[in-house]
Amino acid sequence: MLPTPVRDLELELDAFEGPFDLLLTLLLKEELEPREIDIAAIVVAFVERLAERDELDLEACGEFLVLVSALLEIKARALFPDEDAELGELEPEEAAEELARRLAEYRRMKEAAAWLLERLAGERDRYFRIGPAPLAPRPERRLAAQDPARLGAALRALAAPPPAVSLGHMALRFPPVSQFVERFRALLGRRRVFDFDTEVEGLSRVEQAVALLALLELRKAGEIGLSQAQPFAPIRVSRADSERIAEWTARSA
Repeated sequence: MLPTPVRDLELELDAFEGPFDLLLTLLLKEELEPREIDIAAIVVAFVERLAERDELDLEACGEFLVLVSALLEIKARALFPDEDAELGELEPEEAAEELARRLAEYRRMKEAAAWLLERLAGERDRYFRIGPAPLAPRPERRLAAQDPARLGAALRALAAPPPAVSLGHMALRFPPVSQFVERFRALLGRRRVFDFDTEVEGLSRVEQAVALLALLELRKAGEIGLSQAQPFAPIRVSRADSERIAEWTARSA
């Protein structure tokens, strides 16, 4: 049921005379044209009814505002049928259905508010504590045994300036390529063939890389021959004349 100030509101309009709830019923049943209703007169009648009461009924005012705004929307759509697309493409019949939906939704919200009010009244004498109970045992914080001498030593260690960081281990020292060139020449003077991996074993990666460059220089000059059975197999280094003899033997065969 509507609140008393709205339900019993008597209206005297050009197109209708009677209570406000009957007007709504006729509009919803499409027995009355929205364009014939003087909404301003309805607002004036409601304000006059409120002035007769000593207290302001906010609940009645809220529902009245919802109903009047819906009536204005319905009337606007009926007065300007060409602007239906801009107003959501609703026909007056659809707008009436929207009014009924809003009324039903408003009543559901009122019922929910009443239920929450009853729950609040029922729980009024109960209080909930967010923090721990005052009688709960409080844990006793105990510090471990302290040694002043160890504490002083720790503080002195923190106060001492840190040692300078040495970057010497990061410096790369490249031996000259000529050093390995002469070494390999002397080695081939004593032997005709040697394994490169065996000769550079124990050297640093930088020295091994320089030794490989020395091999490439000797091969470019035609002083040595290089052979490898398969990828990643040991590299065999031989004299250049040995390589030519082996090539001549293979061609003769």
